[in-house]
Amino acid sequence: MVRPPTGDDVTAHDLARTVAACRDLIATRFPGDDDAGAAAMLLDDGTVLTGTAPEVLNASVELCHEVEPFAAAHRLGRRVRVTVCLHRERGGRHLVLAPCGVCRERLAVFGPRLLAAVPDVFAPDVVRWRRLGHLLPDYWLRVFPDDAAPAGWD
Repeated sequence: MVRPPTGDDVTAHDLARTVAACRDLIATRFPGDDDAGAAAMLLDDGTVLTGTAPEVLNASVELCHEVEPFAAAHRLGRRVRVTVCLHRERGGRHLVLAPCGVCRERLAVFGPRLLAAVPDVFAPDVVRWRRLGHLLPDYWLRVFPDDAAPAGWD
C-alpha cells in the first residue's frame, strides 16, 4: 500500500509507479523467494531509475541499493524527486527501508522537499512518504546560510 503525501506536484500514480519499479527489479533480478533488495528513484522528468547493490566478499565495501540510481541521475543531469528502497523477505513480504544516514547526505543535494519512503510505524511493509527535510530536521548545512548550500536548506 502506498500513502501519498499532500501539497506536492508528485502524484499518487508517480509514487505507486516508483514503488512498482522497485518491486519489479527485485522480482526480475532475484527470482525466487530469497532475501533481496533494490531501490527506485523518480526523476524530475518522470523517469524512474532502479538499482541494487552488488554482492561483495568484504562487507566493509558494500554499497547501498540507492547508489546505482543516484549515480545514474547525476550522469543524466536530472534531479531526484522521490526515492524508495525495499527488502524482500523470504515469503514475499517487502519491507520498506528508510534511507540510511549516508544516503540522506547524498540525497540532500536535491533539497528538503525530496520524498523518501519510510516504513509505517505499525506495518513495516507499508510505504509512508516523508520529505527529506523531516528526516533531517536539524540538518548541519543550515548553520552556513551564506555558503553555497543546496537549494532549500538555507
